[in-house]
Parts: sequence; C-alpha cells; structure tokens
Amino acid sequence: MFSVFGQKARAWWALWPTLLLASALSSAPAKADFGQQDWPCQQRKVLHLSWGQMWAGPPLPEDPAAWRDDAEIDRLSALLAARRTSMAEAETLVAAVDAGVERAREERLVALFAGSFALIDRERARIVEGIERLSRRERARTDRIDALRAEITGLRETTPETDFDGLDRIEELEDTLAWETRIYEDRRRSLQFVCESPVILEKRAFSLARLIQEKL
Repeated sequence: MFSVFGQKARAWWALWPTLLLASALSSAPAKADFGQQDWPCQQRKVLHLSWGQMWAGPPLPEDPAAWRDDAEIDRLSALLAARRTSMAEAETLVAAVDAGVERAREERLVALFAGSFALIDRERARIVEGIERLSRRERARTDRIDALRAEITGLRETTPETDFDGLDRIEELEDTLAWETRIYEDRRRSLQFVCESPVILEKRAFSLARLIQEKL
C-alpha cells in the first residue's frame, strides 16, 4: 500500500507504460497489406516454394521422395539444406558427386537438388507457420494491453485518493501493463529477425539450384 503523497509523486511515472506502448506501436515496421491478418512480415506470405521458378535443368523425378532411395544423395541433401553449410562447402560437396551404381551423374545431381530443395522448403514452411502463430499471440497480447489501459484509465477517474485498496489495484494493473508492454516490445524485435528466415532459405534454394545446374 502507498500513501496519497506517494501516488501524486508518481503521477507521471504511472503513465510510462502507456507511453512506451504507444511508442512501440508507432515505431513498428509497416507490413505489406495482402489481406493476411496473421502475417506480420513485409514480404508476401508464400507457404511453399516452387522449384520451377529456380530450376532450369532436367525435370525433377515424378516421385518427390525418390532422392531418398540413394543413401549418399540423402546425406548430401541434408548437408546442402543446412544453413550452417557455407556455399563454398556446398560447391565442394556437389563437385564430388559421381556416377552411382544405377544412376548417371546427371541423374544423381538432379536428385540432389530435389532433395535439398524439399528439405529447405519443409523448414521454410515450418518457420512461416511459426511466424503466423507468434503473430496471433501478439495480436491477442495487444488486445490485453488495450483492455488494461482502459481499465486503468477508468479506475484513475473513479478512485478517490483515500481509497487505498483501489490505488493498490491501479498499481497492480500498471505493473501488469508494464510487463505485457515489455514482452510485446521483445517479441516485436524477434519478429523482425524471424521474418528474414524465409527469405534467407529461399535465397539458399536459388543459390543451390544455380550451383548444381552449373555442374550438370
């Protein structure tokens, strides 16, 4: 519980959560409006990539999982899809692919692209869906913040300075608002970073397509 003097002395400080939230909302990066409420990123939401937009080599196998039949191609596909593998390392791995027992080198390289593309697309789709889930949670958090602000405003207008229980309730709500606003800010910054991941993976798929086609 705090005194009336303490409440008056803290009048300006009590406003800071609201001011912080307003600053966060006004500084949030504008997103492209494609009618997708749960998509917070600048780039258009595309759940799955199209290999036809990046691959000009021989047609990929009709069976999308055929690349798994070759144990070595299966292993190399995972290495190429992994972001920790540099493009210089990827080039070395691709150059080392030779003819197999049942497949020509060109057929194995096509299978290698099919495998690495499938793995990249799967990881990218998982990230896109995760971004949407996070965005929905943040929209719900924004609703909670708005409700807290409205409740605090109402209590400030109706609570007498001698109602210490009411003043304690206002302080409790202000603490909650400050915490929710801080989480909102942290998550907003995280979203800015995570939104780059689908772009990075798409660029990697394009780079691998070009690299493998050069070896055909």
